[in-house]
Amino acid sequence: MFDLFKIFFLLGWVSFGGPAAHIGYFRTAFVEKRQWLTESEYAQLIALSQFLPGPGSSQIGFSIGYQRGGLLGGIAAFLGFTTPSIALMIAIAAFSQQWLDNTWIQGVIHGLKLLAVVVVFDATYTMFKQFCQHKRHQALCVFTTCVCLLWPSAISQIICLVIAAGIGYFYNATSIPNTVTKHPASNTSTANSINLSLSEKLALTLFVGLFLFSISWPTTNMLTSMLQDFFSAGSLVFGGGHVVLPLLQSTVGSQLSNDTFMAGYAAAQAMPGPMFTFATYLGYVLLPNMPIIGALLATLMIFLPGFLLIIGLLKQWQNFSQRSHVLPMVAGVNAAVVGLLMAALYQPIFVSAVGHSLDMLVVVSGIFVLRSIKVPIIALVTSFATVGCGISVFTY
Repeated sequence: MFDLFKIFFLLGWVSFGGPAAHIGYFRTAFVEKRQWLTESEYAQLIALSQFLPGPGSSQIGFSIGYQRGGLLGGIAAFLGFTTPSIALMIAIAAFSQQWLDNTWIQGVIHGLKLLAVVVVFDATYTMFKQFCQHKRHQALCVFTTCVCLLWPSAISQIICLVIAAGIGYFYNATSIPNTVTKHPASNTSTANSINLSLSEKLALTLFVGLFLFSISWPTTNMLTSMLQDFFSAGSLVFGGGHVVLPLLQSTVGSQLSNDTFMAGYAAAQAMPGPMFTFATYLGYVLLPNMPIIGALLATLMIFLPGFLLIIGLLKQWQNFSQRSHVLPMVAGVNAAVVGLLMAALYQPIFVSAVGHSLDMLVVVSGIFVLRSIKVPIIALVTSFATVGCGISVFTY
């Protein structure tokens, strides 16, 4: 478990760029480097995270840990990946945001945003070659990219995935590229079973119970009210960290000044790891008498709904996706997932990082180094942080 925690802990310090970039980092670490998952299995985790509410990239990380080491493995993965961001958000809430105005710090952040462009491009290009060999799947990928760029919302993503699954089912399974492999199960009846295990039932029951409590139970206690607000927000967010802003603003935003609220959101975007740790900052500020407890409880409650759904549905999703009549649907969804990544590569990854030709030069050079020389990720992080500082000083 410690090794699992350590791997995700190191990723948690360098995973800048938001959910799309995290998907790229995870793919490099667990598909390409360690081969814990195949490309197809990883794409299925991405698809499941898109269908479920909650922090998409953190759900993928939790799922990887859960598959490797059960519930403790999932918890170790979550704690490892999220602890750096939690610690940084608590520090920002406790002290000040003045460091964000420092030119050198801004340069480091800019360089790491450029690295995120490189990582997401590499993941998108590799997955396109893997899952879009057939013209039909290439068309689904392009369709999804266009829709998500023209209509950027969680609803559009879900609609594209549903359409891709329907089109995949419409065609005969024999037209699927051989990249979608049906992994034989040890027991066919087990693979086809839809019976929930005790742990899955408990997880789904706990999710439903806490969700009903969070939206319907009246309370005047500040701590209980805060827990309800963050759990309901985590249960209703589709589409990742950026979507959580309006939900939290409508629930807890009135309890803070607008400047305080937006300062925390801006800081969350500059942090490595999941943007849902915005809740860490808010929990700290909302409970000034016990700020650390408030920060940790708010963080737990906003992540918990997505993880309970993963525990309850992950194995059923895997069993469902291995059925022969479902394989064409999986192929279509995989192609649409590539389209989602392609759209995210442009917005918000590329447009928030590349502002002039010098940035583009760094990105192109980084793609060459990543794909041709295969340098360690820590070397890339160090290099891009240094280059970002140079660009910041040179251009500003």
